[in-house]
This record gives sequence, structure tokens and C-alpha cells, in this order.
Amino acid sequence: MKDAQSAPAYGRTNWRRFAVAVGVPTVVAGGLVLALAEGALAANFTIAGEQFKLSASKLVGTGFTQYSGELETKDGKIPAAMSGIERATLNDLCQSVAVGPITLRIEAGTDPDHPVKANDLLIGMSSLGGDATFTEMQIGLDAGTLDRAQDEAKGAPGGFGQQAKTVTIVNLRQQAYYTSASTFTLNGMSLKLHVGGEHECYYED
Repeated sequence: MKDAQSAPAYGRTNWRRFAVAVGVPTVVAGGLVLALAEGALAANFTIAGEQFKLSASKLVGTGFTQYSGELETKDGKIPAAMSGIERATLNDLCQSVAVGPITLRIEAGTDPDHPVKANDLLIGMSSLGGDATFTEMQIGLDAGTLDRAQDEAKGAPGGFGQQAKTVTIVNLRQQAYYTSASTFTLNGMSLKLHVGGEHECYYED
């Protein structure tokens, strides 16, 4: 296997589509997923619609909410499971996005004493897996009344919602469309662009 610096490109890649797809992880690499004013999420935004994968050996969060929502793309709205976490640490974080033969992969938090840290996380995802433990869990709440995470991490009034005081997920596996945070600290960050081979953070069995 060779990375982009040593391997010739092959096949055809839509570079405009790839540039959009890698936009989110590239900004993560800069230390901030989305610019937020005083931690407040902008009310209107448009996402690329490309999914990226995220894995971690362990996520520990304080203040957790989850509800159904929609994300705006240039072609219309898509459904997403939305999760908010007020404060989180992640060990062995990996994030990847693949378009054709090109994969952008970011790793951070491999030192147990220096994990990835994030505040005011908001995630729009299509799937989530792992071994999860919640404390003070509340299921079946009105999504508009959720209050465990930041103010923006709640759904439409009357919708289904759930929340917990803390969440711990071991062997986290997630496919997401969108992630924002007021701060995102990636200790020991490594970013690599790969051509060919299998370089995503994980593959389904």
C-alpha cells in the first residue's frame, strides 16, 4: 500500500466532489470543525451530503442528548439522528472520508494521557455503534425540552428525544454527515491522504 505522496493516481476522481467531501475533516485538522459565535450554532447551514466515518476506542461525554432531525443539502433535506454532547474526550480518534480511490484519514488522541477534547459537540449521523453506558438516562422526552447538552442540541417540539447525564461508548463506530463543536483539540494529530488500498477507519463485517 502506498500513500498519495508515493503512489500514482489511477482511475477518475471528481475533484470538485472530493474537495467538498473532505471539507469537514480538513477543518477538523485545523482544530475547529465549524466557526461558532460564543458557542452558538448557526441556525442555517448547508452540508455536502457526503458521509464520513469516525471511530474511537473510547468516548466519555458529559451532557448527552439525542433526537431525530433533518440536515439541509443543495438537493434538499436528508434525515439524520442528531446527538449533542456538552463535553467529550475521545481516545484513539480516527476520521476518514473516501471518494473513489482517494481517502483522507485523520488520527489523534493516541496517547492515553492526551486524548482528543471537544466542547459543545453536535453530530448529524446515519449510524452509531459500540458498547454504550448511560447514567441518569431519560427516554421518550419531548425533543424540544432536552436540556442536558448545549442549548442548540435539542429537536423540534413534540418530537421523540432522549438524554443522559453522562455517556461512555467503547469501540465507537459512527457514520456521520456533519459535526460541529465550539472547540475541538486534536492532540497528536496526524493527517494523511491515501491513494488506493483500504485506509478507512473501519469496515463493516
